[in-house]
Amino acid sequence: MNLGAAEEESPQEIHIPAEIDWQMLDKSKFFFLGAALFSGVSASLYPMVVLKTRQQVAHSQLSCIRTAFHLVRHEGFRALYRGFGTSLMGTIPARALYMGALEFTKSYVGTATVRVGFPEATAATIANAAAGLSAAMAAQLVWTPVDVVSQRLMVQTHFNNPNPSSTRYINGVDAFRKILNADGIRGLYRGFGISILTYAPSNAVWWASYYVAQRLVWGGIGCYYSKKLDEGNENGGSIVYRPDSKTVIAVQGASAAMAGSISALITMPLDTIKTRLQVLDGDENGRRGPTIGQTLRNLVREGGWTACYRGLAPRCASMSMSATTMITTYEFLKRLSTKNREGLTS
Repeated sequence: MNLGAAEEESPQEIHIPAEIDWQMLDKSKFFFLGAALFSGVSASLYPMVVLKTRQQVAHSQLSCIRTAFHLVRHEGFRALYRGFGTSLMGTIPARALYMGALEFTKSYVGTATVRVGFPEATAATIANAAAGLSAAMAAQLVWTPVDVVSQRLMVQTHFNNPNPSSTRYINGVDAFRKILNADGIRGLYRGFGISILTYAPSNAVWWASYYVAQRLVWGGIGCYYSKKLDEGNENGGSIVYRPDSKTVIAVQGASAAMAGSISALITMPLDTIKTRLQVLDGDENGRRGPTIGQTLRNLVREGGWTACYRGLAPRCASMSMSATTMITTYEFLKRLSTKNREGLTS
């Protein structure tokens, strides 16, 4: 993809690596390497997810740092990875569904919108939003049961457990079996609807924001280098700037962090309600769990509307770090997985 460095008539251009679409990928390599790379990413970011979950289910408000110190002091460092095995086993198939739906949708929607007559930039933004939406919906078929099980394990022996009489679980398999026996399939998919409402729009916003942020950042870099090259180009000839790999990675990471923070802020109340629904056991009669409305009312009663934003700091940090790590890893993965790695720059 080429972006004009300044105005259209400017002789300077900034050339960045071309987009890799679905047809260019070696699918077996893409999914195999993706499972390995993203397992490492998940392991590095998992403690932030645990802290976020603990804050969301607590009745009282504690800072992220105090929650972390209290957790490690009373339960040890292993508590930061409680439920990780279950999460990891579910992440592999969920990521495969996510990446497949993402690239397939992005490729075909992008082509269709260009044929309809949309400008290239608009078509790409629409394609990224549609891809994020479809990828999130596909992945939630696996992620919701994994979230339910892993989050139940995360909050066990919680020093401020909001549901102290809840069932005890030995491990992920035991939790899966007990939830299934107690509530059936519905128990494993508790919060599925609100998960879709949380992650589908969030992913659509994230991927659209990521694409727009990239264009803005590259445009700014292009203007900077245009002025710089104009000063050193006395003959007035055409000059092309080709950024090195470090610059490309830096732009991708910055754009991802910006998009991640925006998505986290917008969807935080829904994520808090979703976590509460998935973690808390049913009513005392055991027949049903709390509704979305009841959960929201309980949150507001506990700490006002700000209670819906408990865990915002670790979630913003987690999503920004995850987005930056994920997108740089993802772009690297796509380049490793291309059928023909020649001609990836233009």
